[in-house]
Amino acid sequence: MAKGRDWNDAHLAGVNAREKADARWNRKRRIEDGALRLEDFYAYMPQHRYLFAPTRDLWPGSSVNARIPPVNIGGDKPIPATAWLDQHQPVEQLTWFPGEEMLIRGLLVADGGFIERPGTTIFNLYRPPNCLPGDPRQAGRWLDHVHKVYPDNADHILLWLAHRVQKPFEKINHALLLGGAPGIGKDTILVPLSYAVGSWNMMEVTPVQLLGRFNGFIKSVILRINEARDLGEINRYTFYERCKPLIAAPPDVLRCDEKNIREYSVPNVVGVIITTNYLTDGCYLPSDDRRHYVAWSPLAAGALGTEYFDELYRWYQDGGNRHVAAWLAALDLTGFNPKAPPAKTEAFWSVVDANQGGEEGGLADVIDVMMVNGKPPDVITLEKLALFASAEIGIWIKDPKNRRIVPKLLERVGYLRVANPMADDGRWKIDGKRQTLYGYKNLTPGERIDAARGFLGWREHEP
Repeated sequence: MAKGRDWNDAHLAGVNAREKADARWNRKRRIEDGALRLEDFYAYMPQHRYLFAPTRDLWPGSSVNARIPPVNIGGDKPIPATAWLDQHQPVEQLTWFPGEEMLIRGLLVADGGFIERPGTTIFNLYRPPNCLPGDPRQAGRWLDHVHKVYPDNADHILLWLAHRVQKPFEKINHALLLGGAPGIGKDTILVPLSYAVGSWNMMEVTPVQLLGRFNGFIKSVILRINEARDLGEINRYTFYERCKPLIAAPPDVLRCDEKNIREYSVPNVVGVIITTNYLTDGCYLPSDDRRHYVAWSPLAAGALGTEYFDELYRWYQDGGNRHVAAWLAALDLTGFNPKAPPAKTEAFWSVVDANQGGEEGGLADVIDVMMVNGKPPDVITLEKLALFASAEIGIWIKDPKNRRIVPKLLERVGYLRVANPMADDGRWKIDGKRQTLYGYKNLTPGERIDAARGFLGWREHEP
């Protein structure tokens, strides 16, 4: 029996090898039969390069002419393919816009959106998903997994994901922040989403990449920012500020900067998902945030086991991805408002409280120390704050990386910037150095300026 089984396995392996070889040969023959065509290319005039429509890649003219023969247009001498494309298939702009045709005619993209311009053409880099038919009634295994990982948040998560599948051209004005212990299946929830929206329309970046110069990732229906705590040298407040224009509109249009391509405008329709294993020391969220829906899983690390995930992934490959895509495409979105602020969950307040107990709470403690007769000081400087602060908070105040977030946190604890009306930069000269003064927000603007002058022993002179 054993020998027979071994022979059968070897025979099947041989059959599979022949099938693979035949498949490779047939694919090669199809490629040769369907050789590249002139109509596959468009001339991108701002850089005089050529777009290969099936993949949306830019080719140099020499490569196009090497693959496409010269074109005979009735003259004595055929012209190069690129010359024909320049005359007959030019495009004036690039964009990436879900829901629009590949060629958007009679319009141009301006900073605020589209403007009419007869005779012009925009090439749309967006490619729709290529999903095979599925049965939404068979998506239960995935739905069970979502409810298992996020029992209190599943309904909102499902609506958010379905909106991305059904309306990729419409902005959702909040991100999903999905948190929980490692190994519970946060990433597994998103696997069918890649199939449903098109893997090329779902991108993943780290926080470090998010803060880099190049931002081609904004051309995505879903942008996943993986592991919010893995910031390296990045300040989590800077990370929060950088995410703002990606998570909510306005801005309605973003500038896309990619290597070796001239910057171009794309509509701000990206949907952001942030994943983290850390509830209280990952992301920064202020109490008045309106851009994040925070879901936290009650599952312990490894609670579901390896066999559970092996079976789920096999189901995905055996048609589950198609069924999930069909279910999301059919979900009724009538009660979902993509522009409304999301609910503030218990997990949201845990993140907020953790941050208030850190630097924000530290600044409030310093103000308490500086009180005189129970009254907070009318005016403060960062140097004076650092003087009264603990060693840790003092170092944080002086760190140049925090120069943008400190004023925001000071506003939360009751202090606003006081501009010097006699200085172009609005700063005050203190001990020979230009500094920023902050006044107590319960004072009127005029009282804050008077308090600043009193703080400095101000006299009429050029600052």
